[in-house]
Amino acid sequence: MAEFDVNEAMVRKLAELLDETGLTEIEYKVGEHAVRVSRAASGQLVASGPLPAMTAPAGGAAAADAGPRNGAVTAPMVGVVYLSSEPGSPPFVKPGDTVSEGQTLLLIEAMKTFNPVRAPRAGKVVEIVVPDKSPVEFGEELVILE
Repeated sequence: MAEFDVNEAMVRKLAELLDETGLTEIEYKVGEHAVRVSRAASGQLVASGPLPAMTAPAGGAAAADAGPRNGAVTAPMVGVVYLSSEPGSPPFVKPGDTVSEGQTLLLIEAMKTFNPVRAPRAGKVVEIVVPDKSPVEFGEELVILE
């Protein structure tokens, strides 16, 4: 594996994101290089260097090994989920709604930026897996479409 220089400013930003979201671990990957920042049980931050491959979270049940369910729309990033555009507004979608490809399903706030998560295809919303204002990890199931 080639030499990998750790960008300290990026590690600090990732640590700040842990504090903002209440997450215990975050991983940033570009190509074959990845940086994982995690908060140990004592509250101490730990940063690791290049990782050979992504691993399942600690205590990862068989469900984590199996991957997302059919029709699952997964989190494209780590952040906090918002089911509506602002407090008190109706949610973007609810179970039973029919959505079109590209329609906004929810927002993920990451580093003070709200990112829309759009339907990858047309379908019917079967389940909204995550509650409003909850932290999510990369690859976590958000919505199930049929």
